[in-house]
Amino acid sequence: MRIIHLNHSDINGGAARAAYRIHHALREAHVDSKMWVDVASSGDWTVQGPATKLSKALTKVRPILSGLAFKPVFKTKNPIIHSPALLPSSRVGALNGSHADLLHLHWVQAEMLSVADIGHLRKPVVWTLHDMWAFCGAEHYTEEFRWRDGYFTGNRPVYESGFDLNRWTWQRKRKHWQRPTHIVTPSRWLAQCVRESALMRDWPVTVVPNCLDTSRWQPLDKAVARNLLGLPKGVPLLLFGAMGGGNDPRKGFDLLLQALQRLRGEMKELELVVFGQLAPKDPQSLGFPIHYTGHLHDDLSLRALYSAADVMVIPSRQDNLPNTGVESLVCGTPVVAFDVCGLPDIVQHQHTGYLAKPFDTDDLAYGIQWVLSDSDRYRSLSQQARAYAVAHFSNTVVADQYQAVYAAAIKAQS
Repeated sequence: MRIIHLNHSDINGGAARAAYRIHHALREAHVDSKMWVDVASSGDWTVQGPATKLSKALTKVRPILSGLAFKPVFKTKNPIIHSPALLPSSRVGALNGSHADLLHLHWVQAEMLSVADIGHLRKPVVWTLHDMWAFCGAEHYTEEFRWRDGYFTGNRPVYESGFDLNRWTWQRKRKHWQRPTHIVTPSRWLAQCVRESALMRDWPVTVVPNCLDTSRWQPLDKAVARNLLGLPKGVPLLLFGAMGGGNDPRKGFDLLLQALQRLRGEMKELELVVFGQLAPKDPQSLGFPIHYTGHLHDDLSLRALYSAADVMVIPSRQDNLPNTGVESLVCGTPVVAFDVCGLPDIVQHQHTGYLAKPFDTDDLAYGIQWVLSDSDRYRSLSQQARAYAVAHFSNTVVADQYQAVYAAAIKAQS
């Protein structure tokens, strides 16, 4: 079976890392898998990026041009990025004329393929969703429900004005996507969104989680890991990570800060580690020491970081199946999170961590205490976290599931 994966990048960003890992899990399962990207950073021969200076320049310019075209006429206070996916790509002819048996789309909406391009693909297609964009308008995530009800003039949110970019983008999808595509979601939550969406409710959807090479991703000795990273020994370390650190409101760093305020009077020895962000000019005073690691890109550094921590906290308001949660479990570090979206697919309550009531920061604080307060319990949580990750997220498990989805997609179009 010959597969071409398409993603904006190979290793830059959460969706890219997830797609790249799926690609290599399939190669390990002897699937002829290749990856086409706009930004190639890995140096991997199985990844094909732009070949000429002109094509490289175009991949950088296209998203900028698309954004500039709508900036003067579309106003929104929603901090989530918007992708109209308007500009046509030259890739469609190459993809349709390739020897691939199936095209596997990932995060392609940042002007890698236009809405019309996706509708012009003629080979069997499987599309793994790493956010909500495919069934929404131009927004990647939203707390509104236009995606479920349809994008009408009467249900536009009050924080938008001017040209209705989201409605226009959704209408283009409905026009161009006449043939249902087999959708894959990493979480049950996102699959349910697909089934409820006005655009894709009749499309086939399968839940397949993101994967990790669990033979390489092994826990490191905690003392050794802390020594490597220059982190203190003998104190509980709480880990939080996101692209941009605490700058994305969807990741809920402000909710974690509220939980830490509660813990100030109850846990004297606790320190926080933040990755994905360097120390700000004026760090907040939380009553606990904070260590900023900046961006860690290689797997060994990430393994050391998760192994050094005692608890990974994911206080997200909205999330699919965050890589940070899967990576933490596989290193034997329990996860504390809110019981929302895709997080219950990672955290088995009081088995691999703790699921707090949604956005209840007192319960989030209690969950952190509950994990750390009993050494025997903690040892069990750590062992169960690793075992659960191996059983559900390992390369062989996920590759087998994808091969079954590929076979079904090819059969449906034959």
